[in-house]
Amino acid sequence: MNNFQFGREKRLLTAQDYSAVFKDNRSFKDRSFLILVKLVKRSDSKEQGNTLDLRVPRLGLAISKKNFKRAVDRNLVKRVVRESFRNHQALLTGLDIVVMSRATTDVHNSLALHASLEKHWEQISKICVQS
Repeated sequence: MNNFQFGREKRLLTAQDYSAVFKDNRSFKDRSFLILVKLVKRSDSKEQGNTLDLRVPRLGLAISKKNFKRAVDRNLVKRVVRESFRNHQALLTGLDIVVMSRATTDVHNSLALHASLEKHWEQISKICVQS
């Protein structure tokens, strides 16, 4: 049975976690999102003192105020990304992911946001998890 919760162990929490993904990643982009993905290896986790289960995917969000002036818009995008991630996390095992919004993201069409993210999760699972 899948655990669809989004607890602390499924989040990128520190600047070091984010830096590792920004430094060494594969990127996937479209009109709405830029998604950076890093495959976590056992040696990476030992160097950083990470004792978390490596099969658990972790998500970090970088939704900028520059792209969305209103906090309500930034929060909406974050909620949609977190919900989509929770529902697709079984496909993303062993990955650290940072989702960044783009200036062309349409916050008023949440169905399009969900569709975009679903396409990304499937693409990421095919390319990254199999490698």
